[in-house]
Amino acid sequence: MMATPKPGPVQINSRNPIPLSSSQETQVRELYYKRVRGYCADEIRDFASCALNRTISATWACRQQRLAMNNCMIAHASQQEQDAAREEWFATRDERRKEREAKEARKKEQEKFHRAWWGMPPLPEDEEPAASEAKR
Repeated sequence: MMATPKPGPVQINSRNPIPLSSSQETQVRELYYKRVRGYCADEIRDFASCALNRTISATWACRQQRLAMNNCMIAHASQQEQDAAREEWFATRDERRKEREAKEARKKEQEKFHRAWWGMPPLPEDEEPAASEAKR
């Protein structure tokens, strides 16, 4: 009998195989746009300073700055940048979770303080085990 080789881990061609929700994709897209704007900050600043206090005349008066800005953004708007933004989003996922948990904890503490301040009864989950045992 011949021994059959054990199958190895499945290789997935996609760099980030985990599908994201619509809101998560929006967050990745915002990171992507932020990265591209960061690369082209000088060109954007030049166009903005030229277009300042202009309306329709900005179209032809700032043509060179606009073309430079658009060319820069097009040059940096690539699939590699999208992948880098997605990887950055995944890398900061734990940090965002910790921030969200801290925000929830602050919210609960503020609610607890508010109820104590106004003499309102505590919420059932806020009651401590010692206090519930003392009522018995």
